[in-house]
Amino acid sequence: MNVAETASDWLIYGANGYTGELIAREAARRGLRPILAGRSAAAIVPLAQELGLDHRVVALEDALALDAALGAVKVVLHCAGPFSRTSRPMVEACLRQRVHYLDITGEVEVFEACAARTAAARAAGVMLLPGTGFDVAPSDCLAAHLKSRLPTATHLALGFQVPASVSHGTATTMVENIHRGGLVRKGGVLSRVPPGYKTRVIDFGRGPVTAVTIPWGDVSTAFHSTGIPNVEVYMAVVAETRAMLLFARVAGPLLGTPPVQRLLKAAIRRAPKGPSAKQRAAVRSYLWGEARDADRTVVSRLNAPETYALTVQTALAAVTKVRAGRARPGFQTPSLAFGKDFILEIESVTRTDA
Repeated sequence: MNVAETASDWLIYGANGYTGELIAREAARRGLRPILAGRSAAAIVPLAQELGLDHRVVALEDALALDAALGAVKVVLHCAGPFSRTSRPMVEACLRQRVHYLDITGEVEVFEACAARTAAARAAGVMLLPGTGFDVAPSDCLAAHLKSRLPTATHLALGFQVPASVSHGTATTMVENIHRGGLVRKGGVLSRVPPGYKTRVIDFGRGPVTAVTIPWGDVSTAFHSTGIPNVEVYMAVVAETRAMLLFARVAGPLLGTPPVQRLLKAAIRRAPKGPSAKQRAAVRSYLWGEARDADRTVVSRLNAPETYALTVQTALAAVTKVRAGRARPGFQTPSLAFGKDFILEIESVTRTDA
């Protein structure tokens, strides 16, 4: 039974975005009372009024106003992407105001930037916990689980098979990074590689499919969580997607030019904001992980809700734990903050070992 709160000590910034709104609506359904915030009054005010929640309209560039908006707030769930542009001012405000920072990013540079601020966060008594959504809560917990199964692992491969439909924010992040190529971790160091750097056949639990490496957030977070020095992340793709990645090896510089970026982002704006409720309910996400050392290989899998549905659940679960006092100052990953079995606390998530 959900019990309504009488006051709020947490704030969702970017509550009018596709994922932020999903989280806000589910929070309200559960009787929670987050403060809804964002830069657009035209978007934030009607949503807050509909849900009966408080709101604050503030731009991230206005440091004084942002500090004021965080008054009496203990936890921020930052949902405004692309996070490479929006995370830093919110992190700095949280450090100034001693507010715990959570977000739903999957961007490597955001994870690394938060990790670099761990000393400041500890001094402020603040936890910096990026990646509480599908990026990267399930895969980070899977990485930690594999490490527990094979403590001597030197190589970690993670992968996922998910529906193709993404939100405007996710698509924009992909477009803004398409010209930068791939990313893996080698010998503990983040290393740039060509798009579609490696291809392998992976069984995510429903039979073998082709997957390629992508610059997913786990090449950052899995190292912090496990210490395994070599990390690759794979995504199941159809032949057309792999061909596009190979094309990006040649066309990368062109794809990063302003005219092409404007063209690609205009196409994103014409697309639906994200998958519909029916689509979210109809599909599942599948994750796979493999850890190996010189002698052994272990494999584990997760079967989970659709990516955005899972993000709503994991983000709210993380907020609930932090509000209840489960906050370790400094930079954290989901598994470091809450343990490798955090993902199993989410309804209908299952894990199998091989």
